[in-house]
Amino acid sequence: MSILRNLLTLIRDRRASVATLAALALPVMIGALGLVVDLNRGYEQRVFNQRAADMAALGAAMAYKATSDASVLTPTARNITLANGLPDATVEASIVENFPEAGSNSVRVVVTEPVPYTLGRVLGFSGSFNVKAQAYATLTGTETTYSAPCFLALADTSAAISVSGGASIDAASCAVAAIGSIVNNGTLIRAADIISGNGSISVDWGSLVANTLRYAGSFTFPSWNANVPPVKDRVNEATSLADPWATDAELITARSLLGSYTAVPTLANPTTPTGSDWTMGWSPTANVQSYRTGPYTGEYVVPAGNYTIKKLTIDGGIKVTFQSGSNITVSGGVSIGGGSTVDFGNANLYVNGGFDSGSNGVTIGNGQLWIGSGTVKFQGTNRKGDGDVIINANVSLGGGQKLYMGVGNHHFGGLSLSGGGSVALDAGNFTAVAGIVIGGDSELAISAGDVIIGPNSSGYAINLSGSARLFMEDGAFSANGNITTAGGSRIVFGKTANHYINGNMTIAGSALFGAGRYTINGNFTNGTGGTTWPYTSSLTGKTYGQTLEGVSVSGYDMAGVDVTFILKGTLNLGGGAKTKLIAATSSVSGAQIADLLIDSLTTSDTTWGAGSQNVFVGTVHLPNSTVTMSGGNTTLSAGQCFSLIAYKINVSGGAATGSACAKMSDSYSSSSGGGSGEIRLVK
Repeated sequence: MSILRNLLTLIRDRRASVATLAALALPVMIGALGLVVDLNRGYEQRVFNQRAADMAALGAAMAYKATSDASVLTPTARNITLANGLPDATVEASIVENFPEAGSNSVRVVVTEPVPYTLGRVLGFSGSFNVKAQAYATLTGTETTYSAPCFLALADTSAAISVSGGASIDAASCAVAAIGSIVNNGTLIRAADIISGNGSISVDWGSLVANTLRYAGSFTFPSWNANVPPVKDRVNEATSLADPWATDAELITARSLLGSYTAVPTLANPTTPTGSDWTMGWSPTANVQSYRTGPYTGEYVVPAGNYTIKKLTIDGGIKVTFQSGSNITVSGGVSIGGGSTVDFGNANLYVNGGFDSGSNGVTIGNGQLWIGSGTVKFQGTNRKGDGDVIINANVSLGGGQKLYMGVGNHHFGGLSLSGGGSVALDAGNFTAVAGIVIGGDSELAISAGDVIIGPNSSGYAINLSGSARLFMEDGAFSANGNITTAGGSRIVFGKTANHYINGNMTIAGSALFGAGRYTINGNFTNGTGGTTWPYTSSLTGKTYGQTLEGVSVSGYDMAGVDVTFILKGTLNLGGGAKTKLIAATSSVSGAQIADLLIDSLTTSDTTWGAGSQNVFVGTVHLPNSTVTMSGGNTTLSAGQCFSLIAYKINVSGGAATGSACAKMSDSYSSSSGGGSGEIRLVK
């Protein structure tokens, strides 16, 4: 302020001339004008700050509403402010209770930006001055609230939801809602709220039980029907409804994997140099005479060594033992007669030209078994120890024949089991290039490991006849082809992130689905039922289906816990099927999606009928499909949360559906005032 002091001194000095005074006053005038310029810059900055504060308040309120965590407020507001070109601003965000009125909460955001002095420095102002702006966004609205729907029809047409005959929808703790009209010509619709967003609501002789009826058009009911909400609980106004899963990024990514599968490996033949024929019998070839335990016996013992054989023939009734530690190659096939006992010991065995175990079967110890070209027959009971197995041909067992294999990777050209023929495989990866076909009373049990199955000539990866059984444990799963099972059969899928099925899955027997996602590039059908869980395998001694993930599934024929199904087609349920499917409560990256049980964008109709009884927990999301429940079908939630989003929902005959769900999804919101109101700027 030295300039002002000097000016006052000059004014008191009467000796100063007018010109001198004018010259000395000039800096003051310039400084004053500069200060005005700086103030205008501050006003402009405040407008800029206010826009940023408004957007930051809205964004922070949305983040808080999604998480209920106040720690997200300031970081969210700061990021939005930075994106609006204020990198140096100080940003503070907080919750303000009982604002703008009692019972309402708001998010307050304060944005402070320093503005440096420019021309005002002439008057001695230095540094900068702060420009502050604040904004409030409400977290709760004041309009009439309603419950989020757990039944939602997306069609903007007449009868978007229809109930007829003796059918009912019972969802007392959530809303039954449709963008179009709702028609109750059945027994009951009970909900926290019954909402027709753009249409009307009508009822005949049945009951409507709800806290409110909301409709854009009209409410029609017979004058004698008193089983409807009173006038005070009817709201004649439009309601905005939307599909909460429509833009879910995780779901969109999951759909992109439809049609994916792991290609089966190419199985080649082993290298088997040509050697001499070996015949072990009562009249052996000269090159095996030395292995005979006596000149007139039918018993042979072959010491450990490396053996190159053209054709190995073992006559009926002969006993042959290869001592452990051998490498054996056979180029012209192995043929073992009936009643013989053959033990190859712990050896690496490589065979081309076919393999016939004989009626008693064979024993092969630890080591690699590789069978290439030719027909393969495992008769009787066959045992293979630990070690990788490659069998290039289709392996066919029937008539009570058994094959047991130890730990190792097991690769087959294909597997065909029938008539009690069964295979049990210890831990290791499994491949069936040309599919699995299992007939009545036959069983394939695969221990933990990855499973890769290709299609047979009919396009089936897995085909189970009545009373056939296929049990799999945990590991990656890929089937390039259809999966079909007949009534009385059983199939168990292990746990893995994503089960890839490039085809239809038609279940008519019993099925257990281990935790994870199932990506099915076709329809998913559960048919006649008839066999329920649990079941104890006579082959492995294991009991399947008492519980899944700690949840009882006893008494159901199809069950899955912590599962999500992504479909190309739809889920049809019929016959006496008893189904219990429970979605995961939390998402796993690349696997199950929290709260989502079934999703498909198909426009084909979905039918749940013919006495099928279902317990569904999670959301069934079929936004383009009409879902019809009929013929005594029941689809309930067993006291848990079941949600259905479909294009249309029809419930007819003796069908019944319902939910104990309080809300459809944490992602659901309504622009016209859902249970938690809207987010809007108030100041």
